[in-house]
Amino acid sequence: MAVPRAPDTRRHPKPPFPARRLPKPGLEKHLRPAPQWQAPDYRAAGKLEGKVALVTGGDSGIGRAVAVLFAREGADVAINFLSTEAVDAHVTAAAVRACGRRCLLVPGDLARDRVCERIVERTVRALGGLDILVSNAAHQNHKDDLAEVADAEFDRTFKVNVYAYFRLARAALEHMKPGATIIATSSVTGLLGSSELPDYSATKGAINAFTRTLAQNLVERGIRVNAVAPGPVWTPLNAADKGRSPKEIAKFGSDVPMKRPAQPEEIAPAYVFLASNADSSYITGSVLQILGGRTAGA
Repeated sequence: MAVPRAPDTRRHPKPPFPARRLPKPGLEKHLRPAPQWQAPDYRAAGKLEGKVALVTGGDSGIGRAVAVLFAREGADVAINFLSTEAVDAHVTAAAVRACGRRCLLVPGDLARDRVCERIVERTVRALGGLDILVSNAAHQNHKDDLAEVADAEFDRTFKVNVYAYFRLARAALEHMKPGATIIATSSVTGLLGSSELPDYSATKGAINAFTRTLAQNLVERGIRVNAVAPGPVWTPLNAADKGRSPKEIAKFGSDVPMKRPAQPEEIAPAYVFLASNADSSYITGSVLQILGGRTAGA
């Protein structure tokens, strides 16, 4: 006999939001409305039992939601974050540990030399290996004109978004075995571009190309590599964008067909899907689009 399914009553906030820009780097504890990351309707099935995952940008936003769902699926999790984001990181760690899993806090600025390598080594030493790498941390600031993109800004955007992905993957692969997975966070801007995010869009396009290339390179080793490309998501990254006015933040996400940004809990299950060999063993080199009704070519 079929079990009746409860109606979907989860409400997701729609614009307008409070017209307020957060100071960089942006703390989730200050964001209103609070992002939804608890995923109360999600049902875990032990898909990542006994795995070890490293999630950069795991203090807040998509990274927090991913870390918590990984823990609910049975994984121990290391999360990387900036030291100024520690208050958010401790919330994530508490949520992971409440699932009965270990959580390692590994602060560090991914743009600095050797930080990526040290984060990987600390994860392996403390948690006993590395099965899943999620390169999620990002830097972005909108600009009205290309002339406003200073060399230092361009350099940091690429170091955090692209160099870190490359360096983390290179370090992780020294420890990964067949069945391991690498997942990067891309963006709709890497598919369609954005007139106000020239440097950020370029990094996301590079992430897509590197994901496909690395997938081809590692297929014989039995290691899968994929990316997730979300549209607008309600996270501190977007609310702390120096190039967005408070009025623009208030209407964030209203231009997609669903008329609202995604919540982190709506994006995180895609990472579970791509990390789970039970679900996606034949998927590698893909960029999974989650665009709120918008469509984009591969």
